Amino acid sequence: MVNTWWEVQVLCDPSLEETVFWRLVDFGCSGSASRRQGSASWVMAYLPKDQAHVLDLAALSLLLRQDALCIGLPVPAVQWQLIDEEDWASSWKQHWQPQNIGDRLLIYPAWLPLPETSDRLLLRLEPGTAFGTGDHPTTQLCLEALEMRLGDDPSNQVIADVGCGSGILSVGALLLGAKRVYAADTDPLAVKATRENRVLNGFAEDQLVVEQGSVDRIMELAAEPIDGIVCNILAEVIIDLVPAMTALAHANTWGILSGILVEQAKPVADILEENHWLVAALWKRKDWCCLNIRRS
Repeated sequence: MVNTWWEVQVLCDPSLEETVFWRLVDFGCSGSASRRQGSASWVMAYLPKDQAHVLDLAALSLLLRQDALCIGLPVPAVQWQLIDEEDWASSWKQHWQPQNIGDRLLIYPAWLPLPETSDRLLLRLEPGTAFGTGDHPTTQLCLEALEMRLGDDPSNQVIADVGCGSGILSVGALLLGAKRVYAADTDPLAVKATRENRVLNGFAEDQLVVEQGSVDRIMELAAEPIDGIVCNILAEVIIDLVPAMTALAHANTWGILSGILVEQAKPVADILEENHWLVAALWKRKDWCCLNIRRS
């Protein structure tokens, strides 16, 4: 039986691109990609047919229009169509290319031939329908923060990846030298993608332990103290998860939190402070930010 997907295409001003990404993720889309088309940005995202009706998509188009008008940008052009799964699988991949992240990582699509030479750590990725290709600023910020955190002596660091998506942060942490990662996601397709990317990058099951669930599942899986927590979801979800994440921590545990719009940073910081975390640094890229935190 062939699965059918909505392909949503948005042509917008580049300054609106991050807002478009946020709207699409919040709407339930996955497998998103973007590229420049002249002086505009072209964003594509995908959604199973049974998760949205035409009226829902029309409402999404209206929200995107309102977002643009509120900040004085041109109204984006939004269109959608139904495509079969095999067409979806190839449609977005043709727009996704290798990408350098930070000083050490190279995100490399799994379907491309391996480069003959590279002085970077090769993070091979087949995201499937899970979030996390390295294109989005929040993922880039998290990987750059991981590179900094694991730069000195990573060999004994045990990491928890809450909401692991494609597993890109988990695999990135291991490539940067972490000892072990415990990962969880509520989406079974994300768990599947993370396991596939674990194999693709040559890591063993005991190096990247991944199961369906959330923080409570990681607590069940972890056989040792957690030294670092990474979480790239949405601010509203992070706020709800902070008390549970605190239970994973010891006195020196650090954290990297993203998926947070700059305007949402304060309420996230407030709940962190209530749970005895300190925001050590805030990194910003376009409309998004990444909080580097430690125990207070």
